[in-house]
Amino acid sequence: MVKFLIIRFSSIGDIVLTTPIVRCLKNQVKDSEIHYLIKSKFAPVIAANPYIDKIHILENNFSNLIHNLKEEGFDYIIDLHRNIRTFRVKNRLHRFSLTFNKLNIEKWLMVNFKINKLPDIHIVDRYFKAVSLFSVTNDNKGLDFFINNADEILLPKVLPKLKSRYIILVIGGGHYTKQIPLVKIIELLEYLNYPVILIGGNEDIDKAKEVEKFTNKEIYNLVGKLNIGQSASMINQAELIITSDTGMMHIASAFKKNIFSVWGNTIPEFGMYPYFPGQFSEIFEVKNLACRPCSKIGYKKCPKKHFKCMLELNFKNFADKINIQFRNYEQ
Repeated sequence: MVKFLIIRFSSIGDIVLTTPIVRCLKNQVKDSEIHYLIKSKFAPVIAANPYIDKIHILENNFSNLIHNLKEEGFDYIIDLHRNIRTFRVKNRLHRFSLTFNKLNIEKWLMVNFKINKLPDIHIVDRYFKAVSLFSVTNDNKGLDFFINNADEILLPKVLPKLKSRYIILVIGGGHYTKQIPLVKIIELLEYLNYPVILIGGNEDIDKAKEVEKFTNKEIYNLVGKLNIGQSASMINQAELIITSDTGMMHIASAFKKNIFSVWGNTIPEFGMYPYFPGQFSEIFEVKNLACRPCSKIGYKKCPKKHFKCMLELNFKNFADKINIQFRNYEQ
C-alpha cells in the first residue's frame, strides 16, 4: 500500500481545485490510501469525497496534529498549499514531499508592473506536475464535489413558489474587490427575464436585503440560509450560475454548469478560471484597465477608489447573453 497525505488548508475554491489530484491518485496508483489535511472550517468541502480515505483537521494543537500524522506512517506528502504552515508540517514529518509552482514571481510582476510572464496553464494542471513522479496523469474529467444526502435540497419544500428553472447569483466573495457591487447586481437583475436565487454567506445578508429592497424582479433570497453542501445542491439544480471569482464558481464547474463569471481585481490569467465548466460558459471582465490586476487575491476596498474593474462592466450586454442562453434551454 502507498500512503499519501495531501495538504490544502483552505479555501473552498482552492480545495475543490485539488479534487482531480485526489481522484487520479486514488484511481491510478495501485493500492493507494489518500489522506487529506485541511482546516476544520473547510472540511465539509471534502467530507463526502469517496476518493479520500481519511481527513485530518488542522486545529490549535499543532503538536497533537503532528503526533497523529506521524502515527499514520505516510510514504509521501503532496503539498498543494505551499506556505509556512505546510513547511512546518513537512519539516516535522520527515517524509518525501512534492509540491507545485505557485508562480509568485510571475504574479508579482503582473500585479506590480503589468509584465505578463504567466504561463497559459491552469492551476489544476500545475498541481498534476506535483504527482508526475507516480506517472499520474490528468483524466480530464474535471473537478469533483460530492453532496451529503442530508444537504440535498428539495426545491418544492424550500421554495414552493418557484415554478420554473432558475439562475443562481452568488453575491458575495472572499474580498470586496472580487465581489459584484450592489449597484451592478441591481442593474443586472433589471435586465434579466428569469427567476434568480441569491446565495452567499452570513456576511452578505445585509447586501441581499438591499438587493430585495431595490428590485421588483422574481428573486429568492437564500443568503446566509445554506451551508456549503446545500449551496452546492442549489447550484447543481440551477440552469446557469452568475458569480464572481469565488469558491462557488469552482463548485459550479464540478457540476459542469454554464458559468457566467465576473472578474474584478483578479484576472483569469492567474490560472484559476472555471475548469471544464458547461460549454456555454463565459468570462466577463474589463480588459486593458491600467490598474488591473491590483492584487493576486483582493482588497477590502478599491486601492484606486474608483472600482472601474467592476463598475465599467456592460451589464446590459451581460444580461442579454444570459437571457439568450436561458431561452435556448427552453427550446
